[in-house]
Amino acid sequence: MSKKKLAILGAALFQEPAIIKAQEMGYETHVFAWAAGDRGEKMADHFYPISIKEQDEILEKCKEIGIDGIISIASDLAMVTVNYVAENMGLPGNSIEATTISTNKHWMRKAFEENGDPSPKSMLVDSRTDFSSIDMKFPLIVKPTDRSGSRGVHKVFDQRQLRDAIIRAREYSFEGKAVVEEFVEGDEYSIEYISFEGRHYFLAATAKITTGAPFFIETGHRQPAPLSEEMLARIQKISEHALDTLQLRNGAAHIELKIDGDEINIIEIGGRMGGDFIGSDLVQLSTGYDFVKGVIKVAMGEDPEVPEILESNKAGVNFIIDQKDVDAYEQFKKEHPGTIVREHIDSDLSDAVTDSSNRHGYYIFRG
Repeated sequence: MSKKKLAILGAALFQEPAIIKAQEMGYETHVFAWAAGDRGEKMADHFYPISIKEQDEILEKCKEIGIDGIISIASDLAMVTVNYVAENMGLPGNSIEATTISTNKHWMRKAFEENGDPSPKSMLVDSRTDFSSIDMKFPLIVKPTDRSGSRGVHKVFDQRQLRDAIIRAREYSFEGKAVVEEFVEGDEYSIEYISFEGRHYFLAATAKITTGAPFFIETGHRQPAPLSEEMLARIQKISEHALDTLQLRNGAAHIELKIDGDEINIIEIGGRMGGDFIGSDLVQLSTGYDFVKGVIKVAMGEDPEVPEILESNKAGVNFIIDQKDVDAYEQFKKEHPGTIVREHIDSDLSDAVTDSSNRHGYYIFRG
């Protein structure tokens, strides 16, 4: 009996758990990515040097292969192609309409406003926008419409900074557009979900640590987040309504929000696992639920079998920005022996860290 075939988009670090897990589950892995020498290229049963942006080329190859499912982890860009292929081949996934809304911050804000989901006010800006027409109260947040991982994000306090930040954000954007949003106060959290045929299952709440203004580079995450049962119930109600607003019916979802006292604001939602090892590692370490396996099962049309009662352990990840973080890592190892699960630190820390994509390493820990 031949193995079922799973297509995986991307071969970099965050995709490795998906490749490994799929092979453990007995599936034949077909990995698509721009050839860059990443480990996933060699780990895959079959590798195709095709950029994840080449939707039609990947679709035709997947038809030729006869795949049974398709996934990616922690990449908004990859999910556009994942759902394009899934819809055209009649495989489990989310609709192209849902993908468009959930991977573009402008369309997402518009959907939230129309459906009563709590989120900051925002305005779309492009090359034709008259900057003087932006009548919003400072401070403001400027973001590319279609990027993740804090790329091109900037907090601004006056008109001059606003102009510079918009130009910078538009340069990061694939479509050359940005959104200007009101800045909402509060602590930052992410909420991890998995859905199957429109049924949403809460997995974990994550507390986020960032560098703060102006770039908000993520420096660490902690599970479970220190939230009351009452607040968690409110968050779940808001999150599930928002998932329905975005029409996200299948697979992982990563919901970023801010909480200020009793006020909850949705910052954005990705129809994918959270990056930064949140989905691939922290959820299983803190709850016992194998999130990667669940996402693969959904892609193959199977119920992800989320248990009603999960474990409640502590887990986290810290990222390396500079030498101070390396020193903290050495101190952590000394004070908490045996708790680090996985780690990597660059030997050269000289390059400046400008967003989450060029941090100098990490260490994942439990307990």
